[in-house]
Amino acid sequence: MSADSRVQLLTDESRSEIDKWVAKYPAEWRQSAVMSALRIAQDQNDGWLSNEIMDAVAEYLQMDPIAVYEVASFYSMYELKPVGRHKICVCTNISCQLCGSDEIVEHLKSRLNIGFGETTADGRFSLKEVECLGACSDAPMFQIGKQYYERLTTDKIDKILNKLD
Repeated sequence: MSADSRVQLLTDESRSEIDKWVAKYPAEWRQSAVMSALRIAQDQNDGWLSNEIMDAVAEYLQMDPIAVYEVASFYSMYELKPVGRHKICVCTNISCQLCGSDEIVEHLKSRLNIGFGETTADGRFSLKEVECLGACSDAPMFQIGKQYYERLTTDKIDKILNKLD
């Protein structure tokens, strides 16, 4: 695949949004926008980063592909395989654990019939364990998309999940 065709994997809208981030840095530091570029590319690609999309980001930011792969594989906000329409990120850090996250996790696994790192057969939900979401005072909690759900109970979880398409 040529460099130009790789870059074309990024939509015009994505390239425009990446350009806004690139503009925040001196020209010789355009690679500093890599985390934002990966988020934008992931959003464009149904919530995950294929090798082809990461290659497109590398080409667009004039980086070695391995440098982009290193960033994508290091940070937990990037997905390297397809995920469900609703990715549920469950905090299992000590604060959430002390407030009952183990019960929340077991309820989700039972209700969805999946474990961490898995997606439901219908493609609706993926379940991901995360270290901390920074909402310790309202634990236990999880995040779906950009929305935080705090002070969870099994009943509250059922209501949340029932409202999602």
